[in-house]
Parts: sequence; structure tokens; C-alpha cells
Amino acid sequence: MDDQKELINKKENSGSNIWMYVLMVIMALCIIGVSLWLLSVKSTMKELLAEKEAQKVEIEHELQSLMVEHEKIKASYGEASDSLMVMDSIIQANAVEIKKMLNYKWEYYKIKKKLSKLQVIAQGYVRQMDSIVTVNRDLTEENIQIKEEIRIEKRKNQQLEKQTVELTGIVDEASELKVYSISADPIHKKGSGKEIVTDKIRRVDLVRICFTVSENSIVEPGEKTLYVRIAQPDKKILVEKRDDDHSFTYQGETLQYSIKEEIDYNNESMKMCVRWHKRTTQEMQPGLYHVDIFEGNANIGHALFELR
Repeated sequence: MDDQKELINKKENSGSNIWMYVLMVIMALCIIGVSLWLLSVKSTMKELLAEKEAQKVEIEHELQSLMVEHEKIKASYGEASDSLMVMDSIIQANAVEIKKMLNYKWEYYKIKKKLSKLQVIAQGYVRQMDSIVTVNRDLTEENIQIKEEIRIEKRKNQQLEKQTVELTGIVDEASELKVYSISADPIHKKGSGKEIVTDKIRRVDLVRICFTVSENSIVEPGEKTLYVRIAQPDKKILVEKRDDDHSFTYQGETLQYSIKEEIDYNNESMKMCVRWHKRTTQEMQPGLYHVDIFEGNANIGHALFELR
């Protein structure tokens, strides 16, 4: 009888041991599973950190390249770059802001977007600088025209100073239409209808102004009115009639226009040309002509042409 009880006790102890082993195996498997999951998370975090650091290095490299190129451009133009000091200060301030954001506010897509805007401003700087150099070269022997150019550059700087109010840190989304790739050409129209560019006063039949209205997702789409003013060397505007029906308001001042053009703007870039037709009895002057394009309460483009 005692042997039978001892056998039963051994079986019960053996069963308890088995369940204990099973429980230990389950716990071990859980620990292994958790460890593998933690290792996977750690590996993923390392990959994300590596990707983030690579993106940061990429933006830093782009920013550094942009600023190095900007400084080279300033140096190559010498004293001419002084006329765009306001725009240069905007570029410098934007670059500093991006550097700060890389250190304290690391948001790749936001910073990338702002860097793209800075690149657009830098490109605009180059285009305006090229325009300044070209004008200065053409006006070196004409004192009156030099004074006119200084007046134009002051006006551009005044417009840039107004824009700095809207440019805090990195330039905010523009709320005005912009135009680029502006050309202004005096045209002689042959009997066949073919148009050829000329700089001879007696052959001019019309002035053709071509440009591209830039893409802008912020501007309200719909009908827009563009006004083009063509100023002769004596600053008088070429107009069809000098009355209120041929004028518009710009910053509280009533100005006459040479061409009025209605466009249907849908936030996409659009190329276009407008024409001013010379009257048969109208006489034009030799010298440098200035073309300005207005929309809303902003001067959005400028170009030059010369007649001999």
C-alpha cells in the first residue's frame, strides 16, 4: 500500500515538473520574440536616422552650392551688384534661416520647399543683374539715359523693399502674379504679313512684347487685367488716347497705359504676346524705350529696347 502511494506521488510530481517546463519554454519563447521585435525596431530606427541625416546633408550641400555660386556672381559683376543690395540681403537672410531650421526644426519637405523658393529668388537676382549690366553698357555715353536708368533702378529697389515686408525669414508664398522671359521688340511688318525685328525708327510698324506669366498656386484664379506701359526716351507714354478710358490706378496714382490685355488665369504658367500698333501719323524718337507690365497694384515686369 505504501509503495502504491509513493508511485502516485511520483506521478504527480512528474506532471507538475512537465507543466513547469512547458511554462518555462513558453516564457523563453516570449522573451525571444520580444527581443527580436526590439532588434527590428532598433534596426528600423537606425535606418530612419540614417535617411534623415542623408537628407540633411543633401540640403546643406545644395544650400552651400547655391550661396557659393551667388557670391561668385556678385564678385563677377563688381560694383553693379550694389544696385541690388536689398535683394542680396533677402537671399542672405533666407540662407541663415534655412541653416537654423536644419539645426532646430528638421522637417525635410518643408525645408526643401523653402530652399526651392530661395533658388527661384537667386535666379531672379541673376536675371536682374544681367539686365542692369546690359543697360549700363548701352548707356555709358548717354548722361541723360544714365540718369533715367538710375531712376529705374531706384524704382526697382523700392519695389523690392515693399516685397521684404512679405518676405519674413524664407519668402512666403507670393500673392501676386509674376512674369519672366520678357522681350520687347520693335517690328516691321512686310506686305506678306511677315514680321521682322528692326531698330530703325522709320521702319517700325508695331512693338511686340512677349513674356511668360509664371505658375502660382496661391493667386486666386480667374480674369486678370494686365497693363503695359511703353515709355519713350523723353518719358512720355505711347498711348492710343490721353484720356481716363486709357488709364489705370497704380498705388494710388493714375497712370496711362499703352496696352490693356485680359487673361483667364488658372494658376498655370502661360506664354503670351501683346502688340502696340503705331499710328500712321505718329512719330517716334531715337533712344532707349522702357516697357513695364502691371497687374493689380504691382509692377510685375520690365524690359528695354532701342531705336536709332
